[in-house]
Amino acid sequence: MAADALDGTVEGVVEEQLPNALFRVRLEDGRSVRCNVSGPAKLKIVKLLEGDTVSVELSKLDPSRGRIVDAG
Repeated sequence: MAADALDGTVEGVVEEQLPNALFRVRLEDGRSVRCNVSGPAKLKIVKLLEGDTVSVELSKLDPSRGRIVDAG
């Protein structure tokens, strides 16, 4: 996680699909955050399913919210 912390992203696993294109993601450290998919990632990611591993950029203002920037 130290390498990811340098660029502001953390790894997580999609737990649940929520309404309005939101996802609940469980981070490596055990926290659960609500995320949406970033604009450029929408063009690359066809569909996210529960159990998919994603990279999340956390909000500086609200640490319980984030943005999915990559899926892998």
